Amino acid sequence: MTDTVIVSLLSLAGTLCGTLGGILASGKLTNYRIAQLEQKVEKHNQLVERTYCLEQAQQLTEERLRVANHRISDLERKEEQI
Repeated sequence: MTDTVIVSLLSLAGTLCGTLGGILASGKLTNYRIAQLEQKVEKHNQLVERTYCLEQAQQLTEERLRVANHRISDLERKEEQI
């Protein structure tokens, strides 16, 4: 083979190795970033679920407070009638 063909083949091999290495590195970085985003989304979803539970508990507490106030009002009216 001539020197030109050998140099061309070596250049091709170097280019292929560099390209494949870049693709692999880019793929790893992309996978890492996706994993990090998935963790953030999971944390956010847990926060939303906890907030929903707290809102339900607050509504229940408010309802109990209204019932207690109503009972107190009824007892006060009965006391005034006596």
